[in-house]
Amino acid sequence: MSADPVDWTQNAQVGAMAYLLHTLLQEAERQNRGFIGKVIEGAVDDHKGIPAGTPNKPFVDAVFAETLQILRRSQASIEHPALPELPPAPRPRELGAQAPVSDDWLQWIAENRLRECTPDSMLSTMTAAGIDAAQAKAAIARIETDPAFRAARRMQKVERKLESVVANLQKLWASSPRYGVIEKRKSPSRDEFVERYVRGCRPVVLTDVTKDWGAMKRWSPEDLKRRFGHLDVEIQDGRDADPNYEENKLAHRKIVQLGPFVDRVLAGGPTNDYYLTANNEALRSPGFAPLLEDIGRLPPACDRSQLGHRSSFWFGPAGTTTPLHHDTLMLFHTQVVGRKRWRLVSPLETPKVYNYNGVFSPVDVDNPDLARYPLFGEVTVLDVIVEPGETMFLPLAWWHQVLSMDISLSFSYSNLDLPNDFVYQNPDIRNW
Repeated sequence: MSADPVDWTQNAQVGAMAYLLHTLLQEAERQNRGFIGKVIEGAVDDHKGIPAGTPNKPFVDAVFAETLQILRRSQASIEHPALPELPPAPRPRELGAQAPVSDDWLQWIAENRLRECTPDSMLSTMTAAGIDAAQAKAAIARIETDPAFRAARRMQKVERKLESVVANLQKLWASSPRYGVIEKRKSPSRDEFVERYVRGCRPVVLTDVTKDWGAMKRWSPEDLKRRFGHLDVEIQDGRDADPNYEENKLAHRKIVQLGPFVDRVLAGGPTNDYYLTANNEALRSPGFAPLLEDIGRLPPACDRSQLGHRSSFWFGPAGTTTPLHHDTLMLFHTQVVGRKRWRLVSPLETPKVYNYNGVFSPVDVDNPDLARYPLFGEVTVLDVIVEPGETMFLPLAWWHQVLSMDISLSFSYSNLDLPNDFVYQNPDIRNW
């Protein structure tokens, strides 16, 4: 049976408009990185501002849902070019018509059942979005017998076995009476350091590394301005306006002259809005070579010849926060000026930090939303303040959130003289 000619024309028109919008968005994103993300945030905010009693609210919700879908697919095609092109747009809906149970909704049902959400809570969410209650209820019930979903349940059993092994290892690890205390000590011998902290995967603060560092006597905001104020550096700027500023750090890059940036830090007071972080690569510039000359003895198991290639300089105001994440290697982080508070979580507790995207967790350790992230309530958080002259050793894959308590100058380095290159299979799920 041939398609209705009116429906065919409408579908072709809508599909053409969607394709053109998709193409224009891709070009805008290429010219202005982060553009689509900002448009998505604006659309979400606009949707939230629509009153519940608006006429034809289900239709309005459906329009916003389709808009966000096009935006997110365009964003994904830029970040992951191997993904297929945007599929044809669905048929336009009649004004006031209830939304059908689309493939996106079926995926949502499967994901939430795998997360053990109750069918009743899911039904409530779906009907609130404008989906017919009978259709929603039938779709939720039908998913349990879907062959693909049953296969996912099998894989889930394998994953849960691995999670139980990790949880039992963490339980054994945490049974140590001093597990919750991060040691502060003078540098041990190389052998002890490697066995107890590197291979033992235990964080430690070394108190005596910087005794001969010229940086301890010389470094200050004023010294930076005097010696290097004419040089350009890359900072992160405008972080306060973006709740995911660290994940979107490339969108916050800004080249500034160091001297005016020092003035901004000194005059601005506590803030998280701007920060010169490890991504600045300043130490690879010949102009900043004198900073490396101010670094004296290194901790155990470091290769001095690699220091210039595997070190970073940090500078920012009190109040800068690096959100919860894990690094992909091991490193040292030395405080030269100011204090930092480190809050750490064992890598064996990864299943409880909701790591859906890259190396990041959405949990704010200082103010966790346990209604949304209940498993984090079971996590043991280690807490330590690193004082000027002290060095944090961050073992492999430990989660950490770091707050600058004062104007801070820090020096981090990953030039261990043993293997420090590891591979992770990171998730890339942006909409959970």
